[in-house]
Amino acid sequence: MGMFDTVRCEYPLPEPKHQDLEYQTKSLERMLAHYTITRDGRLVLQARQGRGRPYRDIEWPLHGDIRIYTSDDSVKPHSWIEYVVRFTHGRVEWIRPIEEVPPDPEVPAEELDLSWLENLAKLRRAQAEAPESSSETSTGSSQSEATRTPEEALLVNLRRERENLEKLLAKNSDHWGYEDPVYRFYHQSSKVYSLQQQTKTIVERLQALVPDRPLNSWFVQIVEAGTEKKFKDEDNSRWTEVTRPILEAFFHARFFLEMAVRYAHLESPPQPLPSGYAAFLYLFGLR
Repeated sequence: MGMFDTVRCEYPLPEPKHQDLEYQTKSLERMLAHYTITRDGRLVLQARQGRGRPYRDIEWPLHGDIRIYTSDDSVKPHSWIEYVVRFTHGRVEWIRPIEEVPPDPEVPAEELDLSWLENLAKLRRAQAEAPESSSETSTGSSQSEATRTPEEALLVNLRRERENLEKLLAKNSDHWGYEDPVYRFYHQSSKVYSLQQQTKTIVERLQALVPDRPLNSWFVQIVEAGTEKKFKDEDNSRWTEVTRPILEAFFHARFFLEMAVRYAHLESPPQPLPSGYAAFLYLFGLR
């Protein structure tokens, strides 16, 4: 079945009897997160403030479509229910049953946009307002966050996020997240443009490991050059010029994600430094 997220919809649905059902979606992060579509049409992510602490809501602005689905167990046989929710600049424009929405063309007119920079800023503020209460250290003994070096703090966060990073790497290494997008480049299919969202998601997760430090400026340039593209018919006549930056940005982001997973087991800075770990430190200006 694969990973998904859970959605509650307070916004009025076309069919009132479906209002209180719990939905799933694979249109967002697929990290078993919980979202709410509020009555005024906002998408809100329920995010934990810190280990053992309560959840807080973070608005998750969207510009594009998501599909939500569920089954109604109260009827026999069970009925499959699926809606398309269109967000326009962070607010619901409409919600329609899937059968009333025309099939997607080869490339949608509007690519799904998770407004990743805005979301990252919100995540940084949330983390700053709700510091982690755990006293985990690189040696396992008690040590306050104030006495950790930036590199030690990075390793603590890597260990804490290891499972989520592994899931994200797996998603970006399977057939649909890795093989198919690269194939689309050589097939000259405009579906390769969808790879941009994967890159943005990876970058957001990497930045969240050390939210108070800017990412390497070269890396940022590569990502910016390969993540803000919309397909145009004239792109076909200069295909490699336009689409190679999309692949380059993804490959660099995926490399650092792979290094994060590879070295997430470390409890202290290694000596001597493996090349991949040293590159990972460069990403955060720690070398």
